[in-house]
Amino acid sequence: MNKSQLIDVVKQRTDFTKKDIQVVVNAVFDSMSEALAAGDKVAISEFGTFDVKHRSERKGRNPKTQEELMVPASKVPSFRPFKTLKEAVDK
Repeated sequence: MNKSQLIDVVKQRTDFTKKDIQVVVNAVFDSMSEALAAGDKVAISEFGTFDVKHRSERKGRNPKTQEELMVPASKVPSFRPFKTLKEAVDK
């Protein structure tokens, strides 16, 4: 499901306009992105936790030339589902 499909599903389940739903969905995603960029966790009850993990610098290899190189340290977003979401998917 992509963002426009999510908006369509919410539209079918509510009486809100598509434009209003789009504003709310964008606001939610923007708020989550800002919180993660600030180093905060985002926990959504009965869904899961979004967090930022630090990847250390490591050795890598160029697959084309087989030359070794150093891959710089980076921060990557991660997601850990809560038990209720795992159970819903497992059904």
